[in-house]
Amino acid sequence: MLVRTFEINCPVGLHARPAAVLVSEAEKYKSEIVLRYKGREMSAKSIIGVMALGVETGGSIEVMVNGEDQEAAMKRLESFFEEEIRNL
Repeated sequence: MLVRTFEINCPVGLHARPAAVLVSEAEKYKSEIVLRYKGREMSAKSIIGVMALGVETGGSIEVMVNGEDQEAAMKRLESFFEEEIRNL
């Protein structure tokens, strides 16, 4: 299992467009991808789950990836959270 923490630096937090892009990317991998925010956990492959977390700008989110393609999945999510989310 791989675990990383990311600060959400998107002006709207992890809502609507950023959540949809995240779910779309997560669904490309076989690994289980779970997001943890303020003690709650949701699958990164569920748009309802991701939006229900209510992650705000500046919040820290823990990402846990477990499975056969976990390295590739985490690398992709690192790029998403560290670079791409700012432009959504």
